[in-house]
Amino acid sequence: MKAKGFEGMTCSVAHVLSAIGDRWGAIIMRDLLLGLARYDDLRQSTGITNNTLADRLRALEGNGLIEKRQYQTRPDRYEYLPTEKGKDLGLVVMAMIQIGDKWNLSELAGPPLRVVDRSTGHPAILRVVDAVTGEALPPQNLALAAGPGADEVTRWRLAVGKTR
Repeated sequence: MKAKGFEGMTCSVAHVLSAIGDRWGAIIMRDLLLGLARYDDLRQSTGITNNTLADRLRALEGNGLIEKRQYQTRPDRYEYLPTEKGKDLGLVVMAMIQIGDKWNLSELAGPPLRVVDRSTGHPAILRVVDAVTGEALPPQNLALAAGPGADEVTRWRLAVGKTR
């Protein structure tokens, strides 16, 4: 049975998930954001089947997250590079890294990846900051509010969530 899509849903989270596609799309985007670009490297890194990898790459390209560039002829070979839209997912990937490291479900000796400042190499963490003052906000101070694009369902979700 095919899962229901997110078409028509007024939700930024649903739109991002729809663009990524599924867990394989997320893992492929992780690797592309790490700098892997060639099909064989993506295949080796993930262990994904050829059919699934080809299908996910087509979907990510169709959703504007990656672009396909030829790097060789005879035989034709391509590399896959994140677009600006795809690079935006770097924040999502870094947030997932930070959360995954905190949870440490595999009981690893330490984080498999670290987010660092590119110029200094110093460790970095993601934080939410006040858009006006630039001050870091503690998680307990954060809430969601209706934005200008909110529809009636979004407003209902917020209203019901507030009462519970």
